[in-house]
Amino acid sequence: MKKSNTSHATRAFEKALTTRPEGRYFLRLYVAGATARSRQALRRVYQLCEAELKDNYDLEVIDVYQQPELARGNQIVATPTLVKEFPLPVRRFIGSLLNTTGLFGEVDLIARGKIA
Repeated sequence: MKKSNTSHATRAFEKALTTRPEGRYFLRLYVAGATARSRQALRRVYQLCEAELKDNYDLEVIDVYQQPELARGNQIVATPTLVKEFPLPVRRFIGSLLNTTGLFGEVDLIARGKIA
């Protein structure tokens, strides 16, 4: 049953990616529990997304302690990790989310003209 749910979720996610409006960002933030570092990362990602992407993004937050299978399946080895799933190419930013320039460079927003 677990495998069926996983494959159904994978199919649903892939379908969502193909029907996502052009230019809309899908981001995943992987955190480790309700720690101060996790809260800081979440707060920072929300601030940056609201400032730069406005309402043009979807953010999914995944606690690797509560959903370890997602972390393993997506090869998450450290937290916090921010993954830009869409638009392609997929980009990852691992570690401190305090450096805005590094963050946006890693998730490919500069190349898409979202920030200078």
